[in-house]
Amino acid sequence: MMTPPRFLYNRMGYWSDWSIPILVTTAAGFTYITVLLILALCHIAVGQQMNLHWLHKIGLVTTLITTVVTMSSIAQLWDDEWDMVFISLQATAPFLHIGALAAVTALSWLVAGQFARTEKATSQMLMFTAYLAVVVALYLVPLTISSPCIMEKKALAPKPAIIGHRGAPMLAPENTLMSFQKAVEQKVFGVQADVVLSHDGVPFLMHDRTLRRTTNVEEVFPERAYEHSSMFNWTDLEKLNAGEWFLQNDPFWTVGSLSRSDYLEAANQSVCKLQDMLEVIKDNTSLMLNFQDLPSAHPYYSTYINITLETILASGIRQQAVMWLPDTERQLVRQVAPGFQQTSGLKLDTERLREKGIVKLNLRYTKVTSEDVRDYAMANLSVNLYTVNEPWLFSILWCAGVPSVTSDSSHVLRKVPFPIWLMPPDEYHLIWITSDLISFIIIVGVFIFQNYHMIRWRLGSIRTYNPEQIMLSAAVRRSSRDVKIMKEKLIFSEINNGVEPTDELSFCSENGFANEILTPTDPRDSKLRMN
Repeated sequence: MMTPPRFLYNRMGYWSDWSIPILVTTAAGFTYITVLLILALCHIAVGQQMNLHWLHKIGLVTTLITTVVTMSSIAQLWDDEWDMVFISLQATAPFLHIGALAAVTALSWLVAGQFARTEKATSQMLMFTAYLAVVVALYLVPLTISSPCIMEKKALAPKPAIIGHRGAPMLAPENTLMSFQKAVEQKVFGVQADVVLSHDGVPFLMHDRTLRRTTNVEEVFPERAYEHSSMFNWTDLEKLNAGEWFLQNDPFWTVGSLSRSDYLEAANQSVCKLQDMLEVIKDNTSLMLNFQDLPSAHPYYSTYINITLETILASGIRQQAVMWLPDTERQLVRQVAPGFQQTSGLKLDTERLREKGIVKLNLRYTKVTSEDVRDYAMANLSVNLYTVNEPWLFSILWCAGVPSVTSDSSHVLRKVPFPIWLMPPDEYHLIWITSDLISFIIIVGVFIFQNYHMIRWRLGSIRTYNPEQIMLSAAVRRSSRDVKIMKEKLIFSEINNGVEPTDELSFCSENGFANEILTPTDPRDSKLRMN
Protein backbone atom coordinates (compact mmCIF):
# COMPACT_ATOMS: atom_id res chain seq x y z
CA MET A 1 0.00 0.00 0.00
CA MET A 2 1.43 3.38 -0.99
CA THR A 3 2.35 5.60 1.94
CA PRO A 4 0.70 9.06 2.11
CA PRO A 5 3.95 11.05 1.65
CA ARG A 6 4.98 9.08 -1.45
CA PHE A 7 1.45 9.23 -2.84
CA LEU A 8 1.25 13.00 -2.46
CA TYR A 9 4.75 13.43 -3.86
CA ASN A 10 3.88 11.46 -6.98
CA ARG A 11 0.75 13.58 -7.46
CA MET A 12 2.00 17.01 -6.40
CA GLY A 13 5.78 16.93 -6.57
CA TYR A 14 6.68 17.57 -2.92
CA TRP A 15 6.76 15.65 0.33
CA SER A 16 3.93 16.41 2.75
CA ASP A 17 2.31 13.93 5.08
CA TRP A 18 -1.31 15.08 5.18
CA SER A 19 -2.53 11.87 6.80
CA ILE A 20 -1.75 13.05 10.35
CA PRO A 21 -3.76 16.33 10.28
CA ILE A 22 -6.59 14.60 8.41
CA LEU A 23 -6.77 11.81 10.99
CA VAL A 24 -6.51 14.20 13.94
CA THR A 25 -9.23 16.49 12.58
CA THR A 26 -11.50 13.55 11.79
CA ALA A 27 -10.98 12.03 15.23
CA ALA A 28 -11.76 15.36 16.92
CA GLY A 29 -14.94 15.82 14.88
CA PHE A 30 -16.24 12.33 15.53
CA THR A 31 -15.39 12.61 19.25
CA TYR A 32 -17.42 15.81 19.43
CA ILE A 33 -20.38 14.22 17.66
CA THR A 34 -20.14 11.12 19.87
CA VAL A 35 -20.26 13.21 23.04
CA LEU A 36 -23.39 15.02 21.82
CA LEU A 37 -24.97 11.68 20.87
CA ILE A 38 -24.33 10.26 24.33
CA LEU A 39 -25.87 13.35 25.90
CA ALA A 40 -28.90 12.98 23.65
CA LEU A 41 -29.32 9.34 24.67
CA CYS A 42 -29.07 10.32 28.34
CA HIS A 43 -31.84 12.88 27.84
CA ILE A 44 -34.00 10.28 26.16
CA ALA A 45 -33.38 7.87 29.04
CA VAL A 46 -34.78 10.35 31.58
CA GLY A 47 -37.62 11.49 29.31
CA GLN A 48 -36.31 14.99 28.68
CA GLN A 49 -35.83 16.95 25.49
CA MET A 50 -32.32 18.02 24.52
CA ASN A 51 -32.03 21.64 23.40
CA LEU A 52 -28.71 22.38 21.66
CA HIS A 53 -27.06 25.76 22.06
CA TRP A 54 -26.57 27.61 18.78
CA LEU A 55 -22.80 27.12 19.09
CA HIS A 56 -23.28 23.35 19.06
CA LYS A 57 -25.55 23.59 16.03
CA ILE A 58 -22.86 25.53 14.19
CA GLY A 59 -20.30 22.97 15.32
CA LEU A 60 -22.36 20.08 13.98
CA VAL A 61 -22.94 21.75 10.63
CA THR A 62 -19.24 22.67 10.35
CA THR A 63 -18.18 19.11 11.17
CA LEU A 64 -20.58 17.72 8.59
CA ILE A 65 -19.43 20.09 5.82
CA THR A 66 -15.74 19.51 6.63
CA THR A 67 -16.21 15.75 6.58
CA VAL A 68 -18.01 15.81 3.23
CA VAL A 69 -15.41 18.09 1.61
CA THR A 70 -12.49 16.09 3.00
CA MET A 71 -13.93 12.74 1.95
CA SER A 72 -14.67 14.08 -1.53
CA SER A 73 -11.11 15.36 -1.91
CA ILE A 74 -9.58 12.11 -0.72
CA ALA A 75 -11.93 10.13 -2.95
CA GLN A 76 -10.55 11.96 -5.99
CA LEU A 77 -6.87 11.85 -5.00
CA TRP A 78 -6.85 8.37 -3.50
CA ASP A 79 -9.54 6.59 -5.49
CA ASP A 80 -7.65 3.28 -5.74
CA GLU A 81 -7.42 3.01 -1.96
CA TRP A 82 -11.21 2.87 -1.47
CA ASP A 83 -11.13 -0.76 -2.55
CA MET A 84 -9.45 -1.33 0.80
CA VAL A 85 -12.81 -0.83 2.52
CA PHE A 86 -14.23 -4.01 1.04
CA ILE A 87 -11.09 -6.00 1.80
CA SER A 88 -10.95 -4.71 5.38
CA LEU A 89 -14.54 -5.85 5.89
CA GLN A 90 -13.40 -9.39 5.10
CA ALA A 91 -11.08 -9.14 8.09
CA THR A 92 -13.39 -7.30 10.48
CA ALA A 93 -17.00 -8.04 9.47
CA PRO A 94 -17.56 -11.00 11.86
CA PHE A 95 -16.36 -8.92 14.79
CA LEU A 96 -18.11 -5.73 13.68
CA HIS A 97 -21.34 -7.75 13.53
CA ILE A 98 -21.02 -8.82 17.17
CA GLY A 99 -20.13 -5.27 18.23
CA ALA A 100 -23.09 -3.78 16.34
CA LEU A 101 -25.37 -6.43 17.82
CA ALA A 102 -24.21 -5.57 21.35
CA ALA A 103 -24.77 -1.83 20.73
CA VAL A 104 -28.29 -2.29 19.31
CA THR A 105 -29.19 -4.66 22.14
CA ALA A 106 -28.02 -2.09 24.69
CA LEU A 107 -30.17 0.56 22.97
CA SER A 108 -33.24 -1.58 23.61
CA TRP A 109 -33.46 -0.12 27.13
CA LEU A 110 -33.81 3.41 25.74
CA VAL A 111 -36.16 2.35 22.93
CA ALA A 112 -38.39 0.36 25.29
CA GLY A 113 -38.52 3.26 27.75
CA GLN A 114 -39.44 5.71 25.03
CA PHE A 115 -42.03 3.24 23.77
CA ALA A 116 -43.63 3.12 27.23
CA ARG A 117 -43.75 6.91 27.51
CA THR A 118 -45.27 7.47 24.08
CA GLU A 119 -49.04 7.92 24.31
CA LYS A 120 -50.02 7.60 20.64
CA ALA A 121 -50.31 4.05 19.33
CA THR A 122 -49.20 5.17 15.85
CA SER A 123 -45.94 6.60 17.20
CA GLN A 124 -45.38 3.45 19.20
CA MET A 125 -45.83 1.24 16.16
CA LEU A 126 -43.48 3.36 14.03
CA MET A 127 -40.81 3.30 16.72
CA PHE A 128 -41.15 -0.42 17.32
CA THR A 129 -41.18 -1.26 13.60
CA ALA A 130 -38.06 0.81 12.89
CA TYR A 131 -36.14 -0.75 15.78
CA LEU A 132 -37.33 -4.25 14.87
CA ALA A 133 -36.18 -3.76 11.26
CA VAL A 134 -32.69 -2.79 12.43
CA VAL A 135 -32.49 -5.76 14.79
CA VAL A 136 -33.68 -8.29 12.21
CA ALA A 137 -31.26 -6.87 9.62
CA LEU A 138 -28.39 -7.34 12.07
CA TYR A 139 -29.51 -10.87 12.83
CA LEU A 140 -29.36 -11.72 9.12
CA VAL A 141 -26.21 -9.76 8.18
CA PRO A 142 -23.93 -12.81 8.56
CA LEU A 143 -25.65 -14.29 5.51
CA THR A 144 -23.87 -11.62 3.46
CA ILE A 145 -20.49 -11.87 5.20
CA SER A 146 -17.83 -13.63 3.17
CA SER A 147 -14.30 -13.92 4.50
CA PRO A 148 -11.52 -16.21 3.27
CA CYS A 149 -10.52 -16.83 6.89
CA ILE A 150 -13.83 -18.56 7.66
CA MET A 151 -12.44 -21.94 6.71
CA GLU A 152 -11.18 -25.23 8.11
CA LYS A 153 -7.61 -25.09 9.40
CA LYS A 154 -6.60 -28.12 7.36
CA ALA A 155 -7.57 -26.23 4.17
CA LEU A 156 -5.13 -23.38 4.87
CA ALA A 157 -2.55 -22.96 2.09
CA PRO A 158 1.19 -22.56 2.78
CA LYS A 159 2.36 -19.16 3.94
CA PRO A 160 2.79 -16.75 1.00
CA ALA A 161 6.35 -16.13 -0.09
CA ILE A 162 7.55 -12.56 0.48
CA ILE A 163 9.23 -10.44 -2.20
CA GLY A 164 11.01 -7.32 -0.96
CA HIS A 165 9.65 -4.25 -2.74
CA ARG A 166 12.72 -2.39 -4.01
CA GLY A 167 14.69 -4.24 -1.36
CA ALA A 168 13.71 -3.49 2.23
CA PRO A 169 12.54 0.15 1.95
CA MET A 170 11.43 0.43 5.57
CA LEU A 171 14.95 -0.37 6.75
CA ALA A 172 16.99 1.44 4.09
CA PRO A 173 16.51 3.82 1.13
CA GLU A 174 14.68 2.04 -1.68
CA ASN A 175 16.59 0.63 -4.68
CA THR A 176 19.96 1.13 -2.96
CA LEU A 177 22.56 -1.53 -2.28
CA MET A 178 21.86 -1.27 1.46
CA SER A 179 18.17 -1.92 0.86
CA PHE A 180 18.86 -5.20 -0.98
CA GLN A 181 21.40 -6.26 1.62
CA LYS A 182 18.76 -5.78 4.31
CA ALA A 183 16.28 -7.81 2.24
CA VAL A 184 18.76 -10.68 1.99
CA GLU A 185 19.27 -10.53 5.76
CA GLN A 186 15.51 -10.95 6.17
CA LYS A 187 15.74 -14.16 4.09
CA VAL A 188 12.97 -13.10 1.73
CA PHE A 189 11.95 -15.29 -1.18
CA GLY A 190 12.83 -12.58 -3.70
CA VAL A 191 13.30 -8.88 -4.36
CA GLN A 192 11.73 -6.52 -6.85
CA ALA A 193 13.73 -3.80 -8.61
CA ASP A 194 13.14 -1.07 -11.20
CA VAL A 195 15.80 -0.84 -13.94
CA VAL A 196 16.77 2.19 -16.05
CA LEU A 197 19.57 2.57 -18.57
CA SER A 198 21.85 5.58 -18.22
CA HIS A 199 22.68 7.81 -21.18
CA ASP A 200 26.01 6.00 -21.58
CA GLY A 201 24.51 2.49 -21.37
CA VAL A 202 24.84 1.49 -17.68
CA PRO A 203 21.77 -0.27 -16.16
CA PHE A 204 20.93 1.22 -12.73
CA LEU A 205 18.00 1.12 -10.29
CA MET A 206 15.44 3.92 -10.13
CA HIS A 207 11.66 3.87 -9.88
CA ASP A 208 10.65 7.46 -10.71
CA ARG A 209 11.02 9.14 -14.07
CA THR A 210 13.10 11.89 -12.44
CA LEU A 211 15.72 11.81 -9.69
CA ARG A 212 14.05 14.44 -7.51
CA ARG A 213 12.34 12.23 -4.93
CA THR A 214 15.14 9.82 -4.03
CA THR A 215 18.32 11.82 -4.68
CA ASN A 216 19.75 15.29 -4.09
CA VAL A 217 19.76 16.13 -7.80
CA GLU A 218 18.18 19.54 -7.09
CA GLU A 219 21.31 20.48 -5.13
CA VAL A 220 23.95 18.94 -7.41
CA PHE A 221 22.33 19.56 -10.81
CA PRO A 222 19.51 22.06 -10.16
CA GLU A 223 19.10 22.91 -13.83
CA ARG A 224 18.56 19.22 -14.70
CA ALA A 225 16.29 18.25 -11.82
CA TYR A 226 13.28 17.60 -14.08
CA GLU A 227 15.15 15.63 -16.74
CA HIS A 228 14.42 11.94 -17.21
CA SER A 229 16.80 9.88 -15.09
CA SER A 230 17.99 7.95 -18.13
CA MET A 231 19.42 11.12 -19.68
CA PHE A 232 22.20 11.28 -17.07
CA ASN A 233 25.59 9.66 -17.65
CA TRP A 234 26.73 7.22 -14.98
CA THR A 235 29.56 9.55 -14.00
CA ASP A 236 26.95 12.16 -13.08
CA LEU A 237 24.72 9.64 -11.29
CA GLU A 238 27.65 8.58 -9.12
CA LYS A 239 27.83 12.12 -7.71
CA LEU A 240 24.31 11.95 -6.26
CA ASN A 241 23.34 10.96 -2.73
CA ALA A 242 20.45 8.48 -2.64
CA GLY A 243 20.01 8.13 1.13
CA GLU A 244 19.62 11.54 2.77
CA TRP A 245 16.05 11.93 1.49
CA PHE A 246 15.11 8.75 3.39
CA LEU A 247 16.41 10.11 6.70
CA GLN A 248 14.91 13.56 6.19
CA ASN A 249 11.42 12.55 5.00
CA ASP A 250 11.09 9.24 6.90
CA PRO A 251 8.48 7.87 4.44
CA PHE A 252 7.56 4.86 6.60
CA TRP A 253 8.16 6.43 10.04
CA THR A 254 10.92 3.89 10.68
CA VAL A 255 14.06 6.02 10.76
CA GLY A 256 13.84 6.30 14.54
CA SER A 257 14.25 2.54 14.86
CA LEU A 258 17.55 2.45 12.93
CA SER A 259 20.76 1.74 14.79
CA ARG A 260 23.52 4.33 14.74
CA SER A 261 25.55 2.33 12.20
CA ASP A 262 22.52 1.80 9.93
CA TYR A 263 21.70 5.50 10.13
CA LEU A 264 25.19 6.47 8.99
CA GLU A 265 25.18 3.83 6.26
CA ALA A 266 21.82 5.02 4.93
CA ALA A 267 23.05 8.61 4.82
CA ASN A 268 25.89 7.60 2.47
CA GLN A 269 23.97 5.54 -0.08
CA SER A 270 24.39 6.30 -3.77
CA VAL A 271 22.54 5.31 -6.93
CA CYS A 272 22.87 1.53 -7.34
CA LYS A 273 24.04 -0.32 -10.43
CA LEU A 274 22.06 -3.37 -11.51
CA GLN A 275 25.33 -5.31 -11.60
CA ASP A 276 26.12 -4.51 -7.95
CA MET A 277 22.64 -5.51 -6.80
CA LEU A 278 22.86 -8.84 -8.68
CA GLU A 279 26.10 -9.67 -6.89
CA VAL A 280 24.33 -9.27 -3.55
CA ILE A 281 21.20 -11.33 -4.28
CA LYS A 282 22.19 -13.89 -6.94
CA ASP A 283 22.90 -16.75 -4.53
CA ASN A 284 20.19 -15.88 -2.02
CA THR A 285 16.89 -14.79 -3.53
CA SER A 286 14.79 -14.58 -6.68
CA LEU A 287 14.49 -11.36 -8.66
CA MET A 288 11.49 -9.59 -10.19
CA LEU A 289 12.54 -6.97 -12.71
CA ASN A 290 10.57 -4.04 -14.05
CA PHE A 291 11.68 -1.38 -16.56
CA GLN A 292 11.04 2.24 -17.28
CA ASP A 293 10.28 3.23 -20.85
CA LEU A 294 13.12 5.31 -22.21
CA PRO A 295 12.64 8.60 -24.08
CA SER A 296 12.78 8.20 -27.84
CA ALA A 297 15.87 10.48 -27.89
CA HIS A 298 17.84 8.06 -25.74
CA PRO A 299 20.87 6.64 -27.63
CA TYR A 300 20.04 3.07 -26.50
CA TYR A 301 16.30 3.34 -27.02
CA SER A 302 16.14 0.28 -29.29
CA THR A 303 18.77 -1.88 -27.57
CA TYR A 304 18.33 -1.34 -23.82
CA ILE A 305 16.65 -4.74 -23.42
CA ASN A 306 19.69 -6.47 -24.95
CA ILE A 307 22.10 -4.58 -22.69
CA THR A 308 20.08 -5.40 -19.60
CA LEU A 309 19.84 -9.08 -20.54
CA GLU A 310 23.62 -9.24 -21.00
CA THR A 311 24.14 -7.74 -17.55
CA ILE A 312 21.78 -10.23 -15.91
CA LEU A 313 23.21 -13.30 -17.62
CA ALA A 314 26.79 -12.21 -16.96
CA SER A 315 26.08 -11.99 -13.22
CA GLY A 316 25.67 -15.77 -12.94
CA ILE A 317 22.18 -15.67 -11.39
CA ARG A 318 20.03 -18.70 -12.18
CA GLN A 319 17.61 -18.00 -15.01
CA GLN A 320 14.78 -19.72 -13.10
CA ALA A 321 15.23 -17.16 -10.32
CA VAL A 322 14.41 -14.22 -12.61
CA MET A 323 10.79 -13.07 -12.99
CA TRP A 324 10.66 -10.96 -16.16
CA LEU A 325 7.84 -8.42 -15.95
CA PRO A 326 8.08 -6.06 -19.01
CA ASP A 327 5.98 -6.89 -22.06
CA THR A 328 8.53 -5.25 -24.34
CA GLU A 329 10.52 -7.68 -26.53
CA ARG A 330 9.14 -10.71 -24.68
CA GLN A 331 9.86 -12.99 -27.66
CA LEU A 332 13.49 -11.87 -27.71
CA VAL A 333 13.82 -12.48 -23.97
CA ARG A 334 12.44 -16.02 -24.33
CA GLN A 335 15.04 -16.76 -27.02
CA VAL A 336 18.01 -15.32 -25.12
CA ALA A 337 16.97 -16.48 -21.64
CA PRO A 338 14.43 -19.32 -21.94
CA GLY A 339 14.64 -20.08 -18.23
CA PHE A 340 13.20 -16.71 -17.12
CA GLN A 341 9.74 -16.83 -15.52
CA GLN A 342 7.63 -14.74 -17.87
CA THR A 343 5.47 -12.53 -15.64
CA SER A 344 2.59 -10.26 -16.63
CA GLY A 345 1.22 -7.19 -14.93
CA LEU A 346 -2.10 -7.45 -16.79
CA LYS A 347 -5.11 -9.38 -15.55
CA LEU A 348 -6.05 -11.51 -18.55
CA ASP A 349 -7.97 -14.74 -19.06
CA THR A 350 -6.02 -17.94 -18.77
CA GLU A 351 -6.12 -18.76 -22.50
CA ARG A 352 -4.47 -15.48 -23.51
CA LEU A 353 -1.87 -15.88 -20.80
CA ARG A 354 -0.97 -19.36 -22.06
CA GLU A 355 -0.65 -18.01 -25.60
CA LYS A 356 1.83 -15.40 -24.39
CA GLY A 357 3.80 -17.99 -22.40
CA ILE A 358 3.01 -16.33 -19.07
CA VAL A 359 3.57 -18.44 -15.93
CA LYS A 360 3.15 -15.76 -13.26
CA LEU A 361 0.95 -12.70 -12.66
CA ASN A 362 1.97 -9.60 -10.72
CA LEU A 363 -1.19 -7.66 -9.77
CA ARG A 364 -2.43 -5.16 -7.22
CA TYR A 365 -4.16 -6.92 -4.34
CA THR A 366 -7.37 -4.94 -4.85
CA LYS A 367 -7.78 -6.30 -8.37
CA VAL A 368 -7.88 -9.99 -7.48
CA THR A 369 -10.55 -12.03 -5.68
CA SER A 370 -10.29 -15.40 -3.96
CA GLU A 371 -12.07 -16.93 -6.95
CA ASP A 372 -9.46 -15.43 -9.31
CA VAL A 373 -6.65 -16.95 -7.25
CA ARG A 374 -8.29 -20.39 -7.38
CA ASP A 375 -8.96 -20.14 -11.12
CA TYR A 376 -5.36 -19.14 -11.89
CA ALA A 377 -4.05 -21.91 -9.64
CA MET A 378 -6.13 -24.48 -11.55
CA ALA A 379 -4.50 -23.20 -14.74
CA ASN A 380 -1.00 -23.57 -13.18
CA LEU A 381 -0.55 -19.80 -13.00
CA SER A 382 1.07 -18.30 -9.92
CA VAL A 383 -0.16 -14.95 -8.61
CA ASN A 384 1.94 -12.35 -6.80
CA LEU A 385 0.11 -9.40 -5.22
CA TYR A 386 1.57 -5.99 -4.35
CA THR A 387 2.09 -4.01 -2.15
CA VAL A 388 1.10 -5.80 1.08
CA ASN A 389 2.45 -4.27 4.28
CA GLU A 390 -0.04 -4.97 7.07
CA PRO A 391 -0.25 -8.32 8.93
CA TRP A 392 -4.07 -8.32 8.79
CA LEU A 393 -4.03 -7.91 5.00
CA PHE A 394 -1.30 -10.52 4.69
CA SER A 395 -3.50 -12.86 6.75
CA ILE A 396 -6.53 -12.37 4.50
CA LEU A 397 -4.47 -13.08 1.38
CA TRP A 398 -2.91 -16.08 3.09
CA CYS A 399 -6.38 -17.50 3.77
CA ALA A 400 -7.29 -16.82 0.14
CA GLY A 401 -4.44 -19.01 -1.03
CA VAL A 402 -2.22 -16.31 -2.58
CA PRO A 403 1.22 -17.83 -3.37
CA SER A 404 3.34 -14.69 -2.86
CA VAL A 405 3.18 -10.98 -2.06
CA THR A 406 5.43 -7.99 -2.62
CA SER A 407 5.97 -6.00 0.56
CA ASP A 408 7.75 -2.95 1.95
CA SER A 409 7.65 -4.55 5.41
CA SER A 410 9.22 -7.94 4.82
CA HIS A 411 10.81 -7.78 8.29
CA VAL A 412 7.31 -7.62 9.80
CA LEU A 413 5.48 -10.15 7.64
CA ARG A 414 8.16 -12.81 7.96
CA LYS A 415 7.39 -12.91 11.70
CA VAL A 416 3.67 -13.67 11.14
CA PRO A 417 3.47 -17.40 11.98
CA PHE A 418 -0.23 -17.86 11.31
CA PRO A 419 -3.21 -15.79 10.07
CA ILE A 420 -4.36 -13.34 12.72
CA TRP A 421 -7.64 -15.25 12.96
CA LEU A 422 -8.98 -18.39 11.40
CA MET A 423 -12.47 -19.69 12.19
CA PRO A 424 -14.10 -22.93 11.02
CA PRO A 425 -17.56 -22.36 9.45
CA ASP A 426 -19.34 -24.44 12.13
CA GLU A 427 -17.72 -22.40 14.90
CA TYR A 428 -18.66 -19.15 13.18
CA HIS A 429 -22.29 -20.26 12.72
CA LEU A 430 -22.46 -21.26 16.40
CA ILE A 431 -21.17 -17.83 17.49
CA TRP A 432 -23.58 -16.10 15.10
CA ILE A 433 -26.69 -18.01 16.23
CA THR A 434 -25.76 -17.81 19.92
CA SER A 435 -25.21 -14.04 19.71
CA ASP A 436 -28.57 -13.56 17.98
CA LEU A 437 -30.41 -15.68 20.57
CA ILE A 438 -28.84 -13.87 23.51
CA SER A 439 -29.65 -10.52 21.94
CA PHE A 440 -33.25 -11.56 21.26
CA ILE A 441 -33.80 -12.78 24.83
CA ILE A 442 -32.36 -9.57 26.30
CA ILE A 443 -34.43 -7.32 24.03
CA VAL A 444 -37.67 -9.19 24.80
CA GLY A 445 -36.90 -9.08 28.52
CA VAL A 446 -36.18 -5.36 28.44
CA PHE A 447 -39.40 -4.57 26.56
CA ILE A 448 -41.46 -6.69 28.99
CA PHE A 449 -39.82 -5.07 32.01
CA GLN A 450 -40.18 -1.53 30.67
CA ASN A 451 -43.78 -2.04 29.53
CA TYR A 452 -45.00 -4.41 32.24
CA HIS A 453 -47.89 -2.22 33.42
CA MET A 454 -49.10 -1.53 29.89
CA ILE A 455 -49.03 -5.25 29.07
CA ARG A 456 -50.91 -6.06 32.28
CA TRP A 457 -53.65 -3.56 31.45
CA ARG A 458 -54.04 -4.79 27.88
CA LEU A 459 -54.02 -8.47 28.78
CA GLY A 460 -56.35 -7.99 31.78
CA SER A 461 -60.15 -8.00 31.81
CA ILE A 462 -60.63 -4.35 32.73
CA ARG A 463 -63.41 -2.84 30.68
CA THR A 464 -62.93 0.84 31.25
CA TYR A 465 -59.54 2.48 31.38
CA ASN A 466 -57.82 5.35 29.70
CA PRO A 467 -54.24 6.03 28.59
CA GLU A 468 -53.62 8.31 31.55
CA GLN A 469 -54.25 5.47 33.97
CA ILE A 470 -51.87 3.18 32.10
CA MET A 471 -49.15 5.83 31.92
CA LEU A 472 -49.57 6.64 35.62
CA SER A 473 -49.39 2.99 36.55
CA ALA A 474 -46.17 2.63 34.58
CA ALA A 475 -44.63 5.68 36.20
CA VAL A 476 -43.23 3.99 39.27
CA ARG A 477 -39.70 4.77 38.09
CA ARG A 478 -40.34 8.41 37.20
CA SER A 479 -39.65 11.55 39.14
CA SER A 480 -42.26 12.74 41.62
CA ARG A 481 -42.95 15.81 39.43
CA ASP A 482 -43.89 13.60 36.43
CA VAL A 483 -46.12 11.46 38.67
CA LYS A 484 -48.00 14.50 39.98
CA ILE A 485 -48.60 15.81 36.47
CA MET A 486 -50.00 12.48 35.31
CA LYS A 487 -52.22 12.23 38.43
CA GLU A 488 -53.74 15.57 37.57
CA LYS A 489 -54.32 14.43 33.96
CA LEU A 490 -56.07 11.31 35.27
CA ILE A 491 -58.34 13.32 37.57
CA PHE A 492 -59.33 15.77 34.83
CA SER A 493 -59.98 12.89 32.44
CA GLU A 494 -62.35 11.24 34.89
CA ILE A 495 -64.19 14.53 35.51
CA ASN A 496 -64.64 15.05 31.77
CA ASN A 497 -65.89 11.48 31.38
CA GLY A 498 -68.52 11.93 34.10
CA VAL A 499 -66.83 9.64 36.61
CA GLU A 500 -67.13 10.59 40.28
CA PRO A 501 -63.65 11.56 41.32
CA THR A 502 -64.36 10.86 44.96
CA ASP A 503 -62.41 7.62 45.17
CA GLU A 504 -59.03 8.02 46.66
CA LEU A 505 -56.17 7.62 44.28
CA SER A 506 -53.02 6.24 45.76
CA PHE A 507 -49.98 5.13 43.82
CA CYS A 508 -46.65 3.85 44.95
CA SER A 509 -43.71 6.14 44.37
CA GLU A 510 -40.37 5.01 43.15
CA ASN A 511 -39.02 4.68 46.70
CA GLY A 512 -41.79 2.29 47.70
CA PHE A 513 -43.91 4.70 49.80
CA ALA A 514 -47.36 5.91 48.86
CA ASN A 515 -47.67 9.31 47.32
CA GLU A 516 -50.07 11.79 48.83
CA ILE A 517 -53.77 11.00 48.46
CA LEU A 518 -55.60 13.25 46.08
CA THR A 519 -59.32 13.58 46.81
CA PRO A 520 -60.83 16.43 44.85
CA THR A 521 -64.35 16.94 46.26
CA ASP A 522 -65.52 19.85 44.26
CA PRO A 523 -65.18 20.17 40.48
CA ARG A 524 -64.72 23.87 40.96
CA ASP A 525 -61.53 23.21 42.88
CA SER A 526 -60.30 21.30 39.92
CA LYS A 527 -61.11 24.15 37.57
CA LEU A 528 -59.24 26.53 39.85
CA ARG A 529 -56.24 24.22 39.74
CA MET A 530 -56.42 24.11 35.98
CA ASN A 531 -56.35 27.88 35.84
